[in-house]
This record gives sequence, C-alpha cells and structure tokens, in this order.
Amino acid sequence: MSTALPAPERSRRILVAFALITAATLALTACGSGGAADTTGGAAPAGRSGTIPTTDVVSPVEKDAAAARLLPSDVRARGTLRVAASVGGTPPGAFYREDGRTVVGQDIDFADAVAKVLGLRLKREAASFEAILPALGSGKYDLGTGNFGVTDERRRTIDFVTYINDGQGFAVREDSGLKKITHLEQLCGLNVATGAGTTFEVTLEDNKHVCEEAGKEPYSVKTYAEPGAVWPALRQGRADVVMSTINGLRYAVHQQEGLRFLGEYRRLDVGFAFKKGTKLAPAFRAAVNRLIEDGTYDRILKKWGTRGSAIEASRISPPEIKD
Repeated sequence: MSTALPAPERSRRILVAFALITAATLALTACGSGGAADTTGGAAPAGRSGTIPTTDVVSPVEKDAAAARLLPSDVRARGTLRVAASVGGTPPGAFYREDGRTVVGQDIDFADAVAKVLGLRLKREAASFEAILPALGSGKYDLGTGNFGVTDERRRTIDFVTYINDGQGFAVREDSGLKKITHLEQLCGLNVATGAGTTFEVTLEDNKHVCEEAGKEPYSVKTYAEPGAVWPALRQGRADVVMSTINGLRYAVHQQEGLRFLGEYRRLDVGFAFKKGTKLAPAFRAAVNRLIEDGTYDRILKKWGTRGSAIEASRISPPEIKD
C-alpha cells in the first residue's frame, strides 16, 4: 500500500513551506522506551531537532480470515477500497514528509494496518477535511480518514468505526494571559484560529452566544482549510489562540518555541468515517480489535507518542462523549 500521493497544489505550497517544522515536530521519546508520553497522552519534549519516526509497524501485520469474512462479498472480490485522506500540516495524524508528497502519520498507519488485517489494498486520495464527509454520501469514496471526531450531529449521516480517543484543546503564544480554558466565555474578544469544517469550528460557532449573554465582545472564529496554516496566524498575531486536536497541539508546542498548550477542553472518540448504513463497519471494527489484541495497536500509538489516546475496544458509531 503506497503512501505517496500527488498533493493538491494549494496544499503543497503551504506544506512544503513548513516541511522542516513538521519534521521537527516528531522528536519523540515514544520512538524509544516510552516515558512521559505513556502517562500524559502526548509526546514528551525531546528537543526541536528530531526526525519523523520511521519504525515500520505495519509490515508484520497478517490477514485475519475471520475479520475478512465480515467484508461484503463485492469488496472481497474487488480487493481494494477508495480512501479519502485529509492530509494536513498537523502531526501526528496525517501529514506530508519534507518532499511534499509522501504521506505519513498515525492515521496512515492505522488505515494501512486495518487493510492488511482485512486483506485489502487502499487507493488513497488526498482531499480537504471539509469535503470528505459529504463525498462519502455520494459514493465517491468507501471511507475517509482525518481524525474525525464522533459527534451526534455527524452520526445522523455518517457511520464511524472508532480507533482512538482524542478531542479538543487550545494553545497560545507564551506571552498570552490565557490559562486553562474551562469555558468558552474566556475567549470573548479574541481571535480564535481553527480548521475549516471541524468539530472545533462547530463548537465555537454554536457557542458564540456565551459572550453576548455575559455582556462581552464576541470572539471571532478564523478558519483555515490547511491545518498547518493556523500556526503562522498565531505566531504573527492574526490569531490569539488556536483550537485543535489534543494530540496535534501537544506536538506543535513541543516543536515550536514560544507556544504553550492550555490543556484539554473536551474528549471525543475518533473513527474511520463511512456513509450511513455501510456494510464495511463490522469488518473494520473486527480489524481494529484484532490490532489491539496482537499488540500492533499499542506499537502504532507508541511510535507516534499518543498512548494516552488508546481505547479498550473499537465501537461502531458510539454516542458522542458529553462530559
């Protein structure tokens, strides 16, 4: 299963520009013996001159006949799945190496490992995050990857098979007066940068009323189609705070001087995304659970420094985590 994709030109211009920063992000103690990454749920600081992890945790994975039998007969006969992959500038999910073409990351390893368990090949296509879920309903792709959080709103039109637990958090510049964000009222009057089409954008837009109710100036939501673009906005003062994935924020603040992680805001299950009513879900759930049982799952998390995002078992479209 190849991980070399032709990047859209818009993505390439941003991602190549930040290639060296992206590589430095992944200086992980998790590539060694674990350490702090195992207890905090993110990568422990290991300097800002590290390299992208290259440990091959997928090749040893073997096909599981019982899981493969759960696939629809036409998929077994075809032997391939069309995957829409959101490939942004925010490790550890899915991102381009310095060449601007080769895709690596936690989402890539999980998708490839599941495909091996099921005896399938993946035909991966880079797509923008906000375009993937609508495209699933049209039948253009069989599944989507991109750190898709499971929400009740999304479950109305999308089926999910969970593989990690991540969620929402905030980061700021070191000179910010913000501390841990426990209520969105703390953002009133500020510019908040986040990814377009994400649960972060939805959360922010749905809660703008808190500022009005408190008699305060509303916060402004600045959305970016390329996740990596939020960091220049923050550093250059066009944004006061970034809202993104917990794991992505931890990586970013370890990579870049002058940034500070404000902690977790809320947790969400994350899953492979399918059109509603898909017959692929039982096989994917069985494959993820097989990876958990044989130790591959833990090796992937260890590689990317995200053991704090481990789940005990994969589920199909569980209810949104509310607390």
